[in-house]
Amino acid sequence: MNAPRAGAFAPDPVRAGPSDRAESDTGAGSDFGSATDLGSSSHFGSDTGRWSGRSAGPFVTELRLSAFAAHRGTVVPLGPLTLLAGPSGSGGSSVLRAYEALSRLAAGASLSEVFPDPAGCVPERAAADRQGRRGFRIGCTADGPGGPVRLELAIQAEPALRIVGERLTLAGETLLSTALRDPGRPMLQAAWHTGGELPVTREQLPDDRLGTALLPLRVAGRTPGQLQVLAAAEQLVVALRPAFVCEPRPHRMRAPVPAGEGRLRRDCGNLAAVLHFAHNRYGRRHARLVALANAGCARPVTGIGVERLADGLVHAVVDRCDGGTTPLARLGDGELRYLALAVALLMGPGVGPADTESEVPSALQTLTVLADGFDRDLDGRQSRELLTAAASVAAGGRVRLLGTVTESGAAQARRTAGAAVVDLGP
Repeated sequence: MNAPRAGAFAPDPVRAGPSDRAESDTGAGSDFGSATDLGSSSHFGSDTGRWSGRSAGPFVTELRLSAFAAHRGTVVPLGPLTLLAGPSGSGGSSVLRAYEALSRLAAGASLSEVFPDPAGCVPERAAADRQGRRGFRIGCTADGPGGPVRLELAIQAEPALRIVGERLTLAGETLLSTALRDPGRPMLQAAWHTGGELPVTREQLPDDRLGTALLPLRVAGRTPGQLQVLAAAEQLVVALRPAFVCEPRPHRMRAPVPAGEGRLRRDCGNLAAVLHFAHNRYGRRHARLVALANAGCARPVTGIGVERLADGLVHAVVDRCDGGTTPLARLGDGELRYLALAVALLMGPGVGPADTESEVPSALQTLTVLADGFDRDLDGRQSRELLTAAASVAAGGRVRLLGTVTESGAAQARRTAGAAVVDLGP
C-alpha cells in the first residue's frame, strides 16, 4: 500500500494541520531503540496543560500506518471533514480501524480489548524476525497549544500480543520512550524527560497499555521538564479519546427499544431511545435534525418524535405535512442510515456515564465521528445534504468526521466546500 497520492488532499482553509515526515518502517515488531535516549525539549509556554475556552481542541491532524494490515508507509492528513476514497481493498476501513484503536488505547483500554485479532493487523506477507516475532506500527500527530505532538507505537502480535516500543515527541525532541528489554517480563523500560539535576526519569510500564495515557499517574509534575511531558501527553490523549464509531444497521433500528438510554450505540439500534432522551435537551439541534430529515427523506418531514407503546417500549416517528406520522420502521435503509448519521453529527453519541467520568470538560473536547461507508445506501441528494451538514458542523470546531466513501461519494465531496478527499491507491 502506497501513501496517498501527492496532491490528493487539499489543506483545510480554516485550520491546516501540520504534516510531519513519516518515519520509515524499520520492521514490524521492532522497538524504537534506547528507552533512555532523550534530548532536551523546548518549553510549551505558559498554561501549557489547558486549552483555550474560545475553541474546542486539540485535534488529530495526521494518522500514520507505517506497517498495518495492507498499509506500509501510509500517511493520512486529517482535516475537520476528511473522506477516504479508493478502489475496494485500498485500505480505507483499516485507516478507521487504526484511528479507533489509538482512541481506545488513549482512553485506557488494554491491547487485548483493542486488538481481539492482532494477526489481522500484521502487514500482508510480513516475515517473522529471528525471534519469531511479527507485529505492526501505527502513529498519529495531535496539534494543539503546545504544537504538533507525535506518537509512534510498535506492537508485537506474535507470538504474544504486547507493546514493544512507544515514542512521544515534540518538535523532534523525545519526551517519552519505551522499549522491550526483557521478553520474559510483561514490562517495558520507560524513560521520560525530567529536566533539572535529573534530566531523565526511568521506570517500568506495563506492556499492554499505552504509556502516554499512564503518564499523569506516574509523572510528578514538579519540574518544567515534567510539566512539558504532562502537557504533551494530555494534548495527545484529549485529541484522541473523543471518537465515536457510527455504523448504522437499519434492520436494528426498526424495532422498539426501552426508553431512557441516552447514549447512541455503534449500530444506532437505540436511535429512538436517544431521540427520546435528547428531545428536551437539544432543542436547537433537534430543529436542525428535522430540517435535515426533510431535505433527505422521500416525503416531506415536519417533525421527529417518539411514541411510547403499551409495553413501555418506545419507537420513533416522523411527522408529515398532512398531520400524519410514519414510524421509522417504515423508512427505507437509506433514509434510516441518513437519519442515524445526521443524529451522530448534530448531537454526537449523546449523554452517558462515560461523559461524566472525563476530567476534561466536554466543551473543550472535539468529537471525531468515524463512519465507514459514509454514503452507503444514500442517493445523490442524501449524500449532498449530509456532506453539507457535516462540513457546517465541522467548521464549528466541535465535531470532526473521518469516513470512507464510494467513487460517487468522493466526487460529491470534492464539490463540497470544507471537505477534503484522500485518495488511497494501490
